[in-house]
Amino acid sequence: MLTKEEYEALKKKDMDYALDIVDKINNDPRPGVLYKESRPIMDIKHMIETTAEMFPDHVCFYQKYKKGEPYTRITYREMLERVNALGTALIEQGLKDKRIAVIGSNCSEWAISYLSVLCGTGIVVPMDKELNVDELEQLVVQSEVCCVIMDNKHEKTFEEIINRGNSQIKLLINMNKSEDGNGVLSWDQLVEKGRKLIAAGDRSFIDAQIYAEKMSILLFTSGTTGVSKGVMLNHRNLVVDLMASPTVLKVNDWDIFFSVLPLHHTYECTSGFLMPMYKGAAVAYCEGLKYIQKNLEEVKPTMFLAVPVLFETLYKKIWKNIRKQGKEKTVRRVIAINKKTKKIGLDLGNIFFKDIRAVFGGRMRMMISGGAAISPEVLEGIQDFGIMALQGYGLTECAPMGALNPDKMPKSESAGIPFPSCGMKIVDADEDGIGEIWLGGGNVMMGYYNMPEATEEAITDGWFHTGDLGYMDDDGYLIITGRKKNVIITKNGKNVFPEELEYYLSEIPLIKESMVFDEETEDGTDQLIVAAVTLDDEEIEDSLGNDASEKEIREAVWNAVDAVNAKQPFFKKIKKVIIRKEDFVKNTSNKIIRYADDNKKQ
Repeated sequence: MLTKEEYEALKKKDMDYALDIVDKINNDPRPGVLYKESRPIMDIKHMIETTAEMFPDHVCFYQKYKKGEPYTRITYREMLERVNALGTALIEQGLKDKRIAVIGSNCSEWAISYLSVLCGTGIVVPMDKELNVDELEQLVVQSEVCCVIMDNKHEKTFEEIINRGNSQIKLLINMNKSEDGNGVLSWDQLVEKGRKLIAAGDRSFIDAQIYAEKMSILLFTSGTTGVSKGVMLNHRNLVVDLMASPTVLKVNDWDIFFSVLPLHHTYECTSGFLMPMYKGAAVAYCEGLKYIQKNLEEVKPTMFLAVPVLFETLYKKIWKNIRKQGKEKTVRRVIAINKKTKKIGLDLGNIFFKDIRAVFGGRMRMMISGGAAISPEVLEGIQDFGIMALQGYGLTECAPMGALNPDKMPKSESAGIPFPSCGMKIVDADEDGIGEIWLGGGNVMMGYYNMPEATEEAITDGWFHTGDLGYMDDDGYLIITGRKKNVIITKNGKNVFPEELEYYLSEIPLIKESMVFDEETEDGTDQLIVAAVTLDDEEIEDSLGNDASEKEIREAVWNAVDAVNAKQPFFKKIKKVIIRKEDFVKNTSNKIIRYADDNKKQ
């Protein structure tokens, strides 16, 4: 622990760093960097304290505690009071500087627990609630977790892990329990205990020293290629992202973010939780995927972060309903007219697309896709209904933001532009300008936990090697072409990007999902480009009828694939199609696992 004078000197350096970031933002000349309103923040504790001071009565969280009940509102004043109380109680439990896991469904208790650990107690380890007991045991052992804050669903799981005797877990805290019992502490009672400690003069958490460059978050990647890595992040990684990202996209203090994606993912945690807190906006927690429509109507959010599959599903449903009502031609005509009238400031969508906008709650103004590539057609289709839809790019190792489309000048085929103060470069570019994307800046991770060799391979002079391939267009927008590890190199040296062909296949209505890979011909002299696909049963029924034979379905799929092939050079043509009966094997981020042999079978 530093002396008062030493700590004040350290925090002055942290503020100077933040001011330098803001200065770089303010001096960025690019037209996409429109919103130069970032306030300097030294660390996440400084961020939540200053936001609560600026917006004490703004709603911080909207949450439902029981099915069927209205949303409860939790203000910024109440949020900070609970963070301070829980943090104080955790320190009193002997958890100062310890690794504490947080696991469970999205809720204010998860968010407050995360902040209470991060802002003065120890190192927070967000964990994936979809992992099984063996996977969770492996991670808590690997990360040396000694306390777990969880929901009801995970209590027995962690009791079993403790009984196995391999972990360092000494304490379990249940976010849903109102009383202590069976050796498990109640989250509510801990908060109450913390309040009493503060009232009696305990300032161990409130005055805790925050070291912006020290590991404070340990996150595990959920990759599609095998081993999970522990990503070490610190406060500085997060605050750089928070200051830089809302410069290309406007975030207001009256916005309401709709939280659907799991909070342990950095995309949701940074962009859908910490970002609204930085700007004084609210977060509304969805009760679950089957309640999305109902919750959207209830809370009427303005911002929605999701993965492509969710946007694509909603978009397809909208058009399916339009076709069922026999209104497709009318809607397309209105869209075409509205594109022209909007240029003179007249938006007919407020009248004609009112019912469609109601699907998203009626007030939605911004939908952001991340986590994987999305069809530009879907983004532009949502924009046609009067809601700005765009995509960004990032990785856990960059906390996670790397690029985002400016809200006033998006390019739907692009991942966006690099953020102010953060670097991006294309390395080892080929004759088409395609090379590996490297990201640099204060948001780049400290490294992989206990994996020095992997860290050395991933970072060069502060630049993180993303493993993604792409190029920058003439306007400075990033176009991603695929993953370096996924590239198929043909016998004659040509590069085939599976993601490109998967994108073309995604535009075929009959195909639900696809995975493109290569296999050698029987004689070993050549490679076949193979597409394993799953089909959309509803589309097959609509297009081919209830009693379509397997032969008819296969012919329809091949006709559609041949139409894709017709636009490709010979070396990119799909030569084999595997129609799968079962869904693809995926990770908990809902991404297809490419190395799984089962995904290459019928």
